[in-house]
Amino acid sequence: MRPAPVYLVGAGPGDPELVTLKAIRRIREADVILYDRLVSEELLDYAKPGATLLYCGKSPGQHAMPQREIEALLIEHALGGRTVVRLKGGDPLVFGRGGEEALALAEHGIPCEIVPGVTSAIGAAASSRIPLTHRDLAASFAVVTGNRCREDAAPIRWDLLAHGVDTLVVYMGIGRLEEIRAELLRHGKPPSTPVALIERGTTDRQRVVTGELLHIHKLAEAMKIGNPALIVIGEVVLVREQLLLLEAQARLAIG
Repeated sequence: MRPAPVYLVGAGPGDPELVTLKAIRRIREADVILYDRLVSEELLDYAKPGATLLYCGKSPGQHAMPQREIEALLIEHALGGRTVVRLKGGDPLVFGRGGEEALALAEHGIPCEIVPGVTSAIGAAASSRIPLTHRDLAASFAVVTGNRCREDAAPIRWDLLAHGVDTLVVYMGIGRLEEIRAELLRHGKPPSTPVALIERGTTDRQRVVTGELLHIHKLAEAMKIGNPALIVIGEVVLVREQLLLLEAQARLAIG
């Protein structure tokens, strides 16, 4: 028996309407769907009757299923002739371990297609009115994880990130916000650098808190910002403030 295909599908940043048409088509075709914690449950409604739905979400310090077990299930079902969708929040190849899973599948001769999704840096920033690039303020941006999953992994080069890009977007960093802030300040990032914390970006539960790098950890604590949350650092955060002010003035003028 030839192995069935596996589709590594990006579910987008939270809002189910931001998923792609190809993603919906693959979900409808799947016999088995392994889905992550941040996947909107509305997307699972597209699954065909009788499809097997397997939760394998991860949260800080808690994994419903170890990564190697996830890969073993993908391989097992595909070799058994069942079409599999691995449904991931955001994009499969942006901190989604899609590369690891694609390699595991390739080692067993299993066909794999990667279906891109809107990654959180793009989606959450846009829904918060923050442009990651802006002609007058930022010509570059970088995305970085705030947490390395292995103790032997190379350290994050905050010394280079502090000055190497105009806008810095940090995934999975809210639990280490004070440490990230201290590292950037130690390497010369101005204390007045604007920062936005975007909790549950693009969803109807989205919250955005803005402040300066020097005190952002205290503000996050006071506002009880929790996971999932994205950190955006850079002058582009000020564009949000300008937009909100101009829109409020326009509403007052109309009213």
